[in-house]
Amino acid sequence: MSTFSFPISRPRESIVKDSVDIDTPGQKPAQASSIRKRGSSFLHVLRKEDGNVESALVLIPMLILFLVGVQLIIATNIRNTEMALAQGDASARAISHQYQSGDEVLELGGRIEKIQILVTHRRRTLPQMVPGLVALMGGNPVSDVVGIAVIEPINP
Repeated sequence: MSTFSFPISRPRESIVKDSVDIDTPGQKPAQASSIRKRGSSFLHVLRKEDGNVESALVLIPMLILFLVGVQLIIATNIRNTEMALAQGDASARAISHQYQSGDEVLELGGRIEKIQILVTHRRRTLPQMVPGLVALMGGNPVSDVVGIAVIEPINP
């Protein structure tokens, strides 16, 4: 049977250089030293800088990752909104026959019946949450969507 032995060490006493004596009338010396010890241990905790570098090494990449996620969410929501607006514009223009300069009219179909289709474009720049991310990816933050609608024939 083998035995294990562990070295037991005593906790280190903190040495604080600039301790302040607090003397109030009617206070016993033991209470004053107790307050001094509590105050010095609090100052010792404040002076320790363990974990500051590790926190920075974790927090900075997490902040960048969070901002990239927010950028993706914003871009997706803007694209969906722009797509709905482009589709609504295409439908309204196809019914009213009031076209704009950027609209395209396509004719599809055979010899008997031809269908006309209206294609509208909508373009918007996206906000940048992480500066330099778009330049790093080599692009331009733009949402370009298309709306398509069938042009209703005019009945005379």
